[in-house]
Amino acid sequence: MTEPLISVDGLVKHFVVRRSLLGKPQGVVQAVDGVSFEVAAGETLALVGESGCGKSTVGRLLLRLIDPTAGRVTFEGRDALALAGSDLRRFRSCAQLIFQDPYASLNPRMTVGDMLGEPLLLHTQLSAGDRRQRVGELLGLVGLRRDHADRFPHEFSGGQRQRVAIARALAAEPKLIVCDEPVSALDVSIRSQILNLLKDLQDRLGLAYVFISHDLAVVKHIAARIAVMYLGRIVETAPAQQIFAEPRHPYTQALLSAIPIASAAGRRKRQLLPGDPPSPIAPPPGCHLHTRCPHVVSRCRIERPALVSDDWHATACHVWRDIRQSADHMPLDSGVSPQLQRLIAAFESQN
Repeated sequence: MTEPLISVDGLVKHFVVRRSLLGKPQGVVQAVDGVSFEVAAGETLALVGESGCGKSTVGRLLLRLIDPTAGRVTFEGRDALALAGSDLRRFRSCAQLIFQDPYASLNPRMTVGDMLGEPLLLHTQLSAGDRRQRVGELLGLVGLRRDHADRFPHEFSGGQRQRVAIARALAAEPKLIVCDEPVSALDVSIRSQILNLLKDLQDRLGLAYVFISHDLAVVKHIAARIAVMYLGRIVETAPAQQIFAEPRHPYTQALLSAIPIASAAGRRKRQLLPGDPPSPIAPPPGCHLHTRCPHVVSRCRIERPALVSDDWHATACHVWRDIRQSADHMPLDSGVSPQLQRLIAAFESQN
């Protein structure tokens, strides 16, 4: 079996939010709580979940932007957390980040050419002339013109700014790119263009992506595998098609049921989880979802479910076999009247 490009084992990150007068931690946010996964070269793994589940923190831990409380990150067979000096610099040239907000991630006082030239200056030995040539090539890769190098960020639209951010991430010729909600700040009409660009660059350059998003409809079109996170833990992971066809974890089922679908025939029954997610400062024992899960049993309240794999599909749930059902056979949304269902079906049959 081919060795993964990056491997994460038992990753934990706690943030101290309150200390005593003596400096001892009194309040700790358990942002990431024992996350493990692997990403192969050229593969896209999507981390999905609602805001605050810890997915962006995982992305920053992968890139050594913050240090973990516990756990291990292995990149190309080497311990990424032990790297220092020139080895750390080489690692960071191989692993880059695309930020969520293209309006905040670009320096307004630098031209595009200067921003793209900076990583070339740090990570390559190119001459000034060769750097200018490479900047033009990078702009061409993301669908911009060479003369755009002389412009400032405020002269671009949101989609163009994100293209510049993608070009900057490509400058050091990385093998892995962490995409942190790269299209959530863009207009709907622009999102598909950026997603298609990312897929095209992956095919051409052999890039691996860790794609962080809360939007399953977006993830469906770019990810090979999906890992669903809830309150700092991965609760389900599987190939993308299998997640959408046969979600096993109650949280995954609730997320999928919230995706808007125009066709009445493809609409899932809405599954609402009561209440709000617990605080990561004081998460509940056992399964973190047990305070909201409609299928909770006594075991869920005391025992943490392990992420158990079954034919490339792993689920952290004690009772998933009892509630297993195919998404394709879920009943229509109860909020749609039978009369409206018949009208929609008649319209679709004529078109």
